[in-house]
Amino acid sequence: MHNAMTVFRREFASYFATPLAFVFIVIFLTLAGAFAFYLGGFYERGQADLAPFFTYHPWLYLFLIPALSMRLWAEERKSGSIELLMTLPITTWQAVVGKYLAAWAFAGVALALTFPIWITVNYLGDPDNGAIFAAYIGSFLMAGGFMAIGACLSAATRNQVIAFIFTVVICFGFLLAGFPMVLSLFEGWAPQALVDAIASLSFLTHFRSISKGVIDLRDLLYFGTLIIAWLIATTIVLDMKKAD
Repeated sequence: MHNAMTVFRREFASYFATPLAFVFIVIFLTLAGAFAFYLGGFYERGQADLAPFFTYHPWLYLFLIPALSMRLWAEERKSGSIELLMTLPITTWQAVVGKYLAAWAFAGVALALTFPIWITVNYLGDPDNGAIFAAYIGSFLMAGGFMAIGACLSAATRNQVIAFIFTVVICFGFLLAGFPMVLSLFEGWAPQALVDAIASLSFLTHFRSISKGVIDLRDLLYFGTLIIAWLIATTIVLDMKKAD
């Protein structure tokens, strides 16, 4: 774990060594605010909650998290620095975990900087702060899920654009998995167990459950399992590429 934390500190600091961190945070805060206030009708609803703010997070993450994750390994591979990293006395798993946690923590910083909207809704009314806190946890976990998928696809290619596009496509599939329109494609010919399994893969289903203020162990297990599975896949991909 010590080696993973060393990679984490190096990677996390690197975000703030370039304008990338500030550009990402500004874009995230601007879009999150615009969606909440204009599309979500934050003031017009007349309700003291942050539902219009969290409703658009899955769609924000669909494009912003892949933009962040695409450089995780593709850039290292393109610049050749991955060979140097792999010669250090650390395992591939430690490198994967360290870089992933740094990217996830950076996304968490961007999410935490939305705190003024939480203060605003408390100033205007009497919201359920427990539900808001739960929604923040759900949003953070969902960002971690997106990031884990993006890390794996970034490890599979040295082209950041390809990593971005494939991450968006796969994450979009995970978002839509629980939609009736998608499930109707399987109903009628597939076993019900398979239909239920596809529905259970949906990011939206689990995020909406947590954002209502109910932190269910099944939702936490879903995000935890998904993140670990994709990080294991990332490690396997890197080891296979190393063998090449």
